[in-house]
Amino acid sequence: MATFVKVVESEGFSAAARALGISPSMATTHVRSLEERLGVRLLNRSTRRVSLTEAGQIYYERCLQILAEVEDADRVAQALQSTPRGTLRLNTSVAIPPFLAPVIAEFVTLYPDVSINLTMTDRMIDLVEEGFDLAVRNMLIPDSSLIVRRVASYRFVVCGAPSYFATRGVPKQPADLVQHNCLIYSHSAWGNEWRFAGPDGEQSVPVSGNLQANSDNALRLAAVHGQGLALAPTFLVTEEIKSGRLVPVLSRFLQTEHAINAVYPHRHHLSAKVRSFIDLLAKHFRADPAWADLGRSRLAAEPGTDGVLVNAVA
Repeated sequence: MATFVKVVESEGFSAAARALGISPSMATTHVRSLEERLGVRLLNRSTRRVSLTEAGQIYYERCLQILAEVEDADRVAQALQSTPRGTLRLNTSVAIPPFLAPVIAEFVTLYPDVSINLTMTDRMIDLVEEGFDLAVRNMLIPDSSLIVRRVASYRFVVCGAPSYFATRGVPKQPADLVQHNCLIYSHSAWGNEWRFAGPDGEQSVPVSGNLQANSDNALRLAAVHGQGLALAPTFLVTEEIKSGRLVPVLSRFLQTEHAINAVYPHRHHLSAKVRSFIDLLAKHFRADPAWADLGRSRLAAEPGTDGVLVNAVA
């Protein structure tokens, strides 16, 4: 893989061979063995240059990520004695910082030579262009050139205030949502649809309501005040559900787990501050996952038979 990547970057076998300290015939053999094993042509060759095939382009992008991970593993082993220092420029989704707070506090205690510059956005920013070291996101990452490490999982939950259910009733099936006031997140990749996956398979339900906002927190607060139903990530409404201010419904139709990812650019030398923060982040969420799941037993009850829900509405 390393030889293949170097041939692509050098635009030829001879230049790649010189950079790697091997013979051109050896470089050719490495790439040919890859193509034979995969059963696809990765490079188009001419007397003057080489170019990537469509399959070669996809394989090249994945090789970059794999080789970066290998290099990162080597650096971790070699840099145990290095000390993180400087400013860590961190970008997160707007809803995540409350749950990053204990990690950040512990990190700056462990590494007093590091300061954190935190920026929150609900759009996925360009890490390289905007100068960020690291992002922690709960959304799909479209840029395949970025390194993505899963640090935690969460689910979505439909929830509302007891006062709302007392007035409007409790939806038993996703299709019932057409009769309810649904609070809509304007940055959703699904538009004005809520998606479910459960005993009846996957469903997409068109929803409408009297509030649309680009902030999950605004929708959470509106739901707490009884305005309508919110489709929210579990980590955003943990405290409200524990206290009974919000009540989950339709949970058996929301079984899909989603990732919270640490995302950082492909770099040959990942800094100690970034690596150490990611490791601490993963350790924290492994040790205390309850924030993300709320306890499966609490979310698994059927609507209308959940003792928490019945008591709250009553």
